Amino acid sequence: KFAASLPTDPITALIARQLVKSGTSVGANYRSSCRAKSRPDFIAKLTTAEEEADETQYWLELLVEASIISQDAAVTLLDEAEQLVRIFVASIKTARGFSR
Repeated sequence: KFAASLPTDPITALIARQLVKSGTSVGANYRSSCRAKSRPDFIAKLTTAEEEADETQYWLELLVEASIISQDAAVTLLDEAEQLVRIFVASIKTARGFSR
């Protein structure tokens, strides 16, 4: 719904497309990590989910910095993306700790 509410000029459309790709990839990669066949596979897949959540933050921040949307419009999504990054990083650290 958020991406669909953005202006439709070519630049914003490009950013929106990237935002949707990275945002939906977070869930897909997390789901994939839940079906990992080994600890290294779990870490690799969760690391990808973390990177995608971080990229999603980037696109949201870019929309704010370019004055395409207000900080208020993005605050909830930015907070959610940050929380996911923190959860993924903590999970990766825990998994790596057990693998040593």
